Amino acid sequence: MNGIGGILRVSLFITCYNDTLFPETGQAVVKVLERLGHTVDFPSKQTCCGQMHWNTGYQEEALPLLPRFIEQFKDSEVVVCPSTSCIAMMKDHYPLMAERSNDEGLKKAVAEILPRVWEFSQFLTQKLGIEDVGAYFPHRVTYHASCHGLRSLQLGDGPQRLLRAVRGLELVEIETLEQCCGFGGTFAIKNAEVSSAMLADKVRSVLNTRAEVVTGCDNSCLMHIGGSLHRQRTGVRPVHIAEILAGE
Repeated sequence: MNGIGGILRVSLFITCYNDTLFPETGQAVVKVLERLGHTVDFPSKQTCCGQMHWNTGYQEEALPLLPRFIEQFKDSEVVVCPSTSCIAMMKDHYPLMAERSNDEGLKKAVAEILPRVWEFSQFLTQKLGIEDVGAYFPHRVTYHASCHGLRSLQLGDGPQRLLRAVRGLELVEIETLEQCCGFGGTFAIKNAEVSSAMLADKVRSVLNTRAEVVTGCDNSCLMHIGGSLHRQRTGVRPVHIAEILAGE
């Protein structure tokens, strides 16, 4: 099951909010990768990618986080992260941040490391060439495509192909796959009424599938959707795709 990528030494970038709120997602990533025969390390001094600062106007505060990331992962063969929004931040904005620093060494380091940085599902399907990771998850599931994964990273149907290969899993397509859930980080706070309306539409679509579980590649979206599902006592659970793929 090692696919076309061979055996790799993978460094896990867990992200600050996963580390704080969803540690089981990182554990699931490690479980899947080790099941496939890869080795996983965890640089212990890693921290935020800077997305929260950069996207809310605190760009000067975000700049020091870039060289910190480089320092932690410069020797990594590959870096894998279970967050579409954080990977999109790095792919889209790290070159701009390096350019703004006027540090030629940092510009070179960013150019060298970014091709080795992967979102988790994309790493499996595009780097390793794998769809079946040997998982078992006997539930009816629907998939939410986060905006960063859909539009910035161009994940396509890679996550769905991974889910269809899971034994026991019934994948039910959602009607509004390309529609935003309304989270958008601080957008949900600054534009609460608009965000709530978007969330209501997305949750209605989730419930229409009669799924037991809603999954995705980013816990920030799942947290937003899951909050509404919980408040309405629907019984539908948000579960990151890595946790489904870790099932056996």
